[in-house]
Amino acid sequence: MSEEPDKSREGLLKCLGHTFKDPDLLEEALTHPSVTTRKSTRQGEGRDYDRLEFLGDRVLGMVIADHLLKTYPQADAGKLATRYNALVRRETLAAVAEEIGLGPHIRFARGERNSGGGAKPALLANACEAVIAALFLDGGLEVAASFIHRYWDDLADELTTAPKDPKTSLQELAHARNATPPAYRETDRSGPPHAPVFTIEVEVGNLGSASGTGSSKRAAEQIAAETLYNKIK
Repeated sequence: MSEEPDKSREGLLKCLGHTFKDPDLLEEALTHPSVTTRKSTRQGEGRDYDRLEFLGDRVLGMVIADHLLKTYPQADAGKLATRYNALVRRETLAAVAEEIGLGPHIRFARGERNSGGGAKPALLANACEAVIAALFLDGGLEVAASFIHRYWDDLADELTTAPKDPKTSLQELAHARNATPPAYRETDRSGPPHAPVFTIEVEVGNLGSASGTGSSKRAAEQIAAETLYNKIK
């Protein structure tokens, strides 16, 4: 059995800056998978935010990448990747979700809600990405981008200097956990000679491994390091 949030949508819609032509898209974006596991799976019924989350992640990434390229024309790929990862990570999404008061609007199965689902950063981040996708599907890229710029541009501007280098952060974390230093290796190289694409894998002892792809080895290493750091921190 699911619990319906009792908070009015009016305040949320004001924060989103959009009136939905298809309100079902917003309802889908605000429905946790715990609700649909008990519902019919017939087409058009029992939809949750999983699929929209997938799309919203890509829309957010494109808008943020475009913003960073225009804002920092002299920054290399590694520095852009560092800023990008800071802006699209779970913690940032959860912070935006909290700012717009998203939690009380998310529909959970009773057990999930009672366990604090509406306050869990990972679930807030997932729902936030789904809402971005709903805005995109209902109003187009301009509407989705307007919402993203409203809440992310200030965050980007606050990064007056790039966050700590991901490779440095990962090395410090490995040291703190008495693990072997990060080891990087090239696993793939593709593309033409004038525009190669590198794939780098980083491994930290028994803590895990991750891969990153970039237009230079340095950029790929930074992305791999950031990915592994977020995975094991």
